[in-house]
Amino acid sequence: MTLRPFHLAFPVRDLPTTEQFYGTVMGCRLGRRTDTWIDFDLFGHQITAHLSPETCQPVETNAVDGHGVPVRHCGVILTMSDWQQLADRLVAHQTQFVIEPYVRFKGEPGEQATMFFFDPSGNALEFKAFQDDKSIFATE
Repeated sequence: MTLRPFHLAFPVRDLPTTEQFYGTVMGCRLGRRTDTWIDFDLFGHQITAHLSPETCQPVETNAVDGHGVPVRHCGVILTMSDWQQLADRLVAHQTQFVIEPYVRFKGEPGEQATMFFFDPSGNALEFKAFQDDKSIFATE
């Protein structure tokens, strides 16, 4: 199977704040747009922010590696260098992290660099990286 870009549509409270966050803070290329939605290029994947303030709700968390991980979240598995560049970019833009960039599961199967943060509408995002992509689904 050839890996293809995914598409994700998600609700946002307002479009100008969303465009500033994903375009300026995250560095996503802007795609098509209307009065009610905007497409962004998120590391080669198409994400679409749909204006729907009434559906933006707080996210529940589960305990993982001593942190409260937002249950509903999405993101991209990046290369380690791209992950570090994004982490540096987010820090430079004074992004408030739910879980600051760090390496979790050190020395265990699935060791990974990870970070969690919310977009302005409360959508939880996780970006992670592995030293070796073979570790993504490792159990031993």
